[in-house]
Formats: sequence, C-alpha cells, structure tokens
Amino acid sequence: MENQQQWLSYANHRYSPHCDERPNSDDVNLLVIHNISLPAGQFGTSYVDDLFMGKIDCHAHESFASLEGVRVSAHCFIRRNGEVLQYVPFSKRAWHAGVSSFDGRQRCNDFSIGIELEGTDHTSYTQAQYNALVAVSKSIIKRFPKITPQRIVGHCDIAPTRKTDPGDAFDWQHYLGLLQRELRVIE
Repeated sequence: MENQQQWLSYANHRYSPHCDERPNSDDVNLLVIHNISLPAGQFGTSYVDDLFMGKIDCHAHESFASLEGVRVSAHCFIRRNGEVLQYVPFSKRAWHAGVSSFDGRQRCNDFSIGIELEGTDHTSYTQAQYNALVAVSKSIIKRFPKITPQRIVGHCDIAPTRKTDPGDAFDWQHYLGLLQRELRVIE
C-alpha cells in the first residue's frame, strides 16, 4: 500500500466520487470479485471509467439508458491487459455490491473490497488479469488479514438472485492456486 489512505502504489489512481466512510474501518474481511464491460462484451472502451467517475454519457449507447443516475464504483478495475486502476482507497466504502449478504451479514459494501475485472460471465479472462488480480489480492490480504482465501467470493455469492459475475469463465481454481503460491512467499 502506498500510504495510510490505502492506495496501491502500482495502480493508476482515479478518485471516484462514489464512495463514503466505512461504519467500521477495522472490519474489512471480504474480497468480492466482479466483472464489467460497457457496452456488454466490448473491451477497451472508456465507459467503465466514465461510469465509476460519475460522468458516463447515458446516450452514448442504447444499453446505457438503465445507467441514468446510477452511482457505482469499485475499489479496483483490472483491464484485459492487466492494467490496474484504483478508484477508491481501501479505507473507504466503494459502492460495488448493492443489496447483498454474506455469512449472515447484510450490506457487504460495509466490510468488503470490490475488484472489477474487464470481462463477461462467458469470456475467458486473460493471464495478465489473473496475474494482476493475484498481486492486488496479495496486497489486500497483507493489509487486511481477516481476508483469507475462504473469504474471497464472487458477486454471485453475495447477491445470488441478482448477479452471476464473475461468471463461468472465471477460473477460481487457477486464481486461488496462484494466490496460494504467492501467499506462501510472504508467510
């Protein structure tokens, strides 16, 4: 982490307005993995950044009409080439989970960190994304030891009636295997 505000030193910092204070900053204990692409299935556009920064033109594509007035963010967004953009410091609450619950607790945004992968449920993720996700996860786990591999979930796990991401294309076994190897290095 770069500083007490908890920005990754190797990420591009974007400072989304869509965040606020956590109710208890000592209670971060869940990592949530998502996917996003705007328009759906199109990669490399500026629209995800525009959405998280609160400046998306909802008339730029017919599918954006439902985004009018939406205020959403993630802590980090990992592009297909592995580039990491950080929108919210880990010390703050990003607005990524929506109506959600995990392990009997509601409002997962209060106690979680959200990472968005540029992708879709059915498009394979790139090795560059897995590598970047492992690096980000490792940094987060070092700072927030309550987050263990057992407390890394998909959006589908905390909002199963609403969400399916990161989808069937996300290789949990591959990601967690890479992460476990990296975590052994820091033990």
